[in-house]
Amino acid sequence: MTLHRWQRHPLLLIVVAQLFGTSLWFSVNGVGLALSRDLGLSEADLGRLTLTVQAGFIVGTLFIAATGLADRFRASRIFAAACLAGALTNAGFVLAAPHPPLDLLLRFLTGLCLAGIYPLGMKLVIGWTPKYTGAALSWLVGMLTLGTALPHLLRGSTLGLPWQWSLLGASGLALVGGGMILALGDGPHLPTSSGRARLKEGLSALRVPRFRAVAGGYFGHCWELYAFWTLTPFLVAREIERLTAAPGLISWLSFGIIALGLAGCVVGGILSRELGSLYVARRALAASGLTCLAYPLLTWAPPTLLLVLLAFWGLTVIADSPQFSALAAETAPRERIGSTLAVMNAVGFALTIPAISLTTTLWQWQGAWVLWWLLPGPILGLWAMRHID
Repeated sequence: MTLHRWQRHPLLLIVVAQLFGTSLWFSVNGVGLALSRDLGLSEADLGRLTLTVQAGFIVGTLFIAATGLADRFRASRIFAAACLAGALTNAGFVLAAPHPPLDLLLRFLTGLCLAGIYPLGMKLVIGWTPKYTGAALSWLVGMLTLGTALPHLLRGSTLGLPWQWSLLGASGLALVGGGMILALGDGPHLPTSSGRARLKEGLSALRVPRFRAVAGGYFGHCWELYAFWTLTPFLVAREIERLTAAPGLISWLSFGIIALGLAGCVVGGILSRELGSLYVARRALAASGLTCLAYPLLTWAPPTLLLVLLAFWGLTVIADSPQFSALAAETAPRERIGSTLAVMNAVGFALTIPAISLTTTLWQWQGAWVLWWLLPGPILGLWAMRHID
């Protein structure tokens, strides 16, 4: 296949590369139960490993915004380099897992590399497909969701093998994704900034009231999202135990629940073309918030019903994310879109740290009731967007 033919379907290539690259994000969570069994890690320990990835991502996005890398250099090359580095650090965790704090350091470095994959993937989408940005970003964020779920699928398909194989599989996928984007190149629809970038320029859109409202909604969404994804295997394990079913189902069901977010993103993207991104974002955030409210009240219900409720939550919890990104891109300065989105991501992901830390620490005492700690996210996010139309 020639380079010209690759460029005929840029969105397809970008979203598949995003799927492969973001499989690094929750690669350790996918083998969390095996790590608990083999290395004696607790839920709080697994939470700390996730937190260090988030911290690395935040530092990376701030670095990109402060240095202007996202706007001064070719996004495809940054994406490919980040995939290569992320694949190496993720594979290195195989050796570092029994040796804290080296394990935390490598997860931090993996998060640092992800900052060159996710925000740059958004810029690539905007550069290649500027029309119907909300629908296009829906596919991108959907693949981020599927990439998050992918480690659970890898673990489910390698249950007869050591957990290390799942991590190495994620690293291999990241290498493939980086190669795809390197072959594709950058899109023709964004200007390249050659001036010196400053962090405050990435924050300049916050002076716009509509952008502030959209960012507030996005920040509330972030508080809920990653903590829910982190807790999904714990919640599934609870219901599998009540069903007295095979523990091997935990990985498969965790994958399915998180992966349903892809369908939520795609359907939300289709609806956004007719109803607008704001309409979809508000209703998806409200739906996931109501599920968060209801779940602890229904812990007495049959396990099958609760698994269906988790599936609905997985469907709605991410459907608003691409619409928030599309709304942000509409108001951000065109010459600083990469920096603006990187800063917004950094703030949003900073909020995931206390949410994940709080819920994973309290899980052993509060069980499913810990989910109510996530409610401030949807509530405050909807409140922030109350005046925009």
